[in-house]
Amino acid sequence: MARLFALAALLVSVACGQAAAQFGEPPRSLNSKFREHLDIGISTNEIAIAPDFRGVDITVFGAVDGVDEFLLAIGAYDIIVALEGPKRQAIVRRKERVAGIWVNRHSILFEPIPASYSISSTRTLDSITKPMELATRDTGIDNIRLVPTGAVGDGSRLSEFREAFRRIKQTTGLYQRDPSGVQFVSKSLFKASVRLPANIPIGQHTVRAELYRNGQFIMEAKVPLRVVKTGLEQFTYDLAHQHALLYGCLSVLFAVVTGWLGSLLFRRD
Repeated sequence: MARLFALAALLVSVACGQAAAQFGEPPRSLNSKFREHLDIGISTNEIAIAPDFRGVDITVFGAVDGVDEFLLAIGAYDIIVALEGPKRQAIVRRKERVAGIWVNRHSILFEPIPASYSISSTRTLDSITKPMELATRDTGIDNIRLVPTGAVGDGSRLSEFREAFRRIKQTTGLYQRDPSGVQFVSKSLFKASVRLPANIPIGQHTVRAELYRNGQFIMEAKVPLRVVKTGLEQFTYDLAHQHALLYGCLSVLFAVVTGWLGSLLFRRD
């Protein structure tokens, strides 16, 4: 078992180096005051979504080099792992009853933010470090920056819309948290389980791991994860986004043909 984890740690280091070369950016940022070093890898670099996709758990594994064994024994080290989806603009609308009819009266458009967000940690975030540190690094569902675009009036409703956005995301399963999802499996090796819901958005995702010691940030490491559709779903998605006019024409034609065939099958003579 020890050899297996040692091999996993080596693979982590290789995978991180390859990711950095491929995407042209350093895979980590660190605090130079500490000697500890963090490397991570994931069980797969690509998730293919088929018609029967029901969600999946991916395993993030990693190694921490240069740990102080005494600090490790007393639980001074903490790790946070987050899976961030592609950033997109988000709009939140509020319905109100007008003349007996529910209509959208107010709305706020937020700047691009992760379309999905799943976070795991060794313990609850507020037990790991100070709220200010988490907010500075945009770590945690409550710390994702929701910056409105355009005019927002007097701003009195802004906090209400932010809370509504987070509530909707968590209700739909796109924002998730697991305060005990990261575990050390040996002296310096750890693993984390991160959930991808069935409605996970396609595109480029990022797995981000942060290492803390006694509440102080040491460093972070990142690896990419692609989520793609397969088969007919991928063909339909590409057609709709790359050839919108052709897709619209084919959709209308399909509806007309389907309606005509239905009238033939169910007509009464």
